[in-house]
Amino acid sequence: MKAVIVCTSVSHGNTRRVADVMGQVLEARVVTPEQIDAAELATYDLVGFGSGIFLGSFHAQLREFVQSLPEERRGAAFVFATSGFPEARFQRFSRPLVRLLEQKGFQVVDTFSCRALDTYLPFKLVGGIRKARPDAADLAAARTFAEGLHVRIDATS
Repeated sequence: MKAVIVCTSVSHGNTRRVADVMGQVLEARVVTPEQIDAAELATYDLVGFGSGIFLGSFHAQLREFVQSLPEERRGAAFVFATSGFPEARFQRFSRPLVRLLEQKGFQVVDTFSCRALDTYLPFKLVGGIRKARPDAADLAAARTFAEGLHVRIDATS
């Protein structure tokens, strides 16, 4: 299986840490949107898309990259995020990106999120929340998630 992870990690490096763990399991390159050509995505069996969550949304850089992709038939994808707060059942922050990826022709097979240091105002005034996150348990969960993706994609290949 050939995989790549497109990751935007701008605040504290938390999303990149999660992406690197997943990348090790999937034997995937971890790149920023600027480091990969949209046409190259078609050469991968699995593409991951992730960023931190800002005001309930994925980072604008990642969203704009996905929006710029042409609509065509593509392979499998997954979405992951780090956030100070969990996804609310009534308003999942992953849903808009999943829908956009599906419109672009990806089959989104799963999503993952974990808590991470959040220093957005007003949290910055107290040094942030979730200061020790992602922790070893979060990274282990990311590893387990990626192992499951690996098995699932290999079974369909």
